[in-house]
Amino acid sequence: MEYKKGLRAGIPIALGYLSVSFTFGIIAVKYGFEIWQAVLISMITVTSAGQFSGIQTMTVPGLYWDMLISQLTINVRYSFMSISLSQKLDSRFRGIWKWILGFFITDEIFAVSVMRPVVTRSFFAGLATLPWAGWTLGTLLGASLGNVLPAAIMSALGVAIYGMFVAIVIPPARDDHHVIAAIVIAAAVSVIFTYVPGLRNVSTGLAISIAAVLAAVIAALIHPVEDETENEEVQA
Repeated sequence: MEYKKGLRAGIPIALGYLSVSFTFGIIAVKYGFEIWQAVLISMITVTSAGQFSGIQTMTVPGLYWDMLISQLTINVRYSFMSISLSQKLDSRFRGIWKWILGFFITDEIFAVSVMRPVVTRSFFAGLATLPWAGWTLGTLLGASLGNVLPAAIMSALGVAIYGMFVAIVIPPARDDHHVIAAIVIAAAVSVIFTYVPGLRNVSTGLAISIAAVLAAVIAALIHPVEDETENEEVQA
């Protein structure tokens, strides 16, 4: 029963992943990856931003440190999500199951799971099944059909990943103008790394990491988030 509930909850996520990973498959083949390589990357990583950044870095030999830094910066959030979600796991969700199912943590899967008072092993397994399958299948379809589809359709699908990121940042930006400030800072730093001579030779993965860290640090200095305990002490 819990597994079926997880499957149903994962259907919308799977549909979204199908379209975005389709774009990843197209871009991976465009960068020179074989179809099976693109599919394997999606099967064993399941991280949209990390994969798009990673394949760009992989096209330039020897950028091992750039790859390490960029992937740590992009994917470290999953560690914090796992720590937060671990507080809601039932007693059977332990041991090797944490290692196996922890692999499937993504932003969307975490968001659905964390809304439940208790996360059972069966529910999380069901929730992760279809998104993982959708992400893998979308990559396969994109990598296989990328050379068959008309150029206009490929061009349109190529911006799907950017649409996904816009959809993620717009809702919180509407509620808090400080989020907009962080977005503008990150975009400005990215533009600098794209057009300024010398800096534009920096790899894409490292540029993304620097932009993300600088935006986070500057935004934190400009508008630090007050600790809830401090607010309670002040009110008391």
